[in-house]
Amino acid sequence: MTTRNLTHQVVHSSLGRPVRILLVEDSASDVAMTLAALREGWIANDLHVSTDGEAAMDFLYRRGEFHTAQRPDLIILDLNLPKKDGREVLAEVKADEELKAIPVAILTTSSAEADVLRSYNLLANSYMTKPVGFDQFLATIQQIQSFWLSHVRLPEGSASPAGSRTR
Repeated sequence: MTTRNLTHQVVHSSLGRPVRILLVEDSASDVAMTLAALREGWIANDLHVSTDGEAAMDFLYRRGEFHTAQRPDLIILDLNLPKKDGREVLAEVKADEELKAIPVAILTTSSAEADVLRSYNLLANSYMTKPVGFDQFLATIQQIQSFWLSHVRLPEGSASPAGSRTR
């Protein structure tokens, strides 16, 4: 399975609706831990999971099965992905006039300074290294949720449907 939708609602964000999150992650255990952490949070969210970079771009560009997809308010992106690397996804998102305002939070196993620098040069909005332990991973996801979903004002237009382009 390359994509799925998982919805959890507690209270609405400042947007007045659930925050739409695109999680681009190929590790089933990391997806499960992310979902568990978001369930413990207090902000309503609609989580869409893409397990490879090509599926993520299909979702963002509303291609194929995603022709009715809503644009996410936040992208949580792993760097080491099959089909299309997370660095390529980040570069494509930030180069596109219609997508570049969507915040991209890198969450990856790489702590290499070259990856950190390259991600910020490609205009990532944040870079976090995945912790090894379960409790630390949950805490990291909850910090992402706290910062991006309750402290930061997300652009209203980021959730409008993407254009019907077929790149």
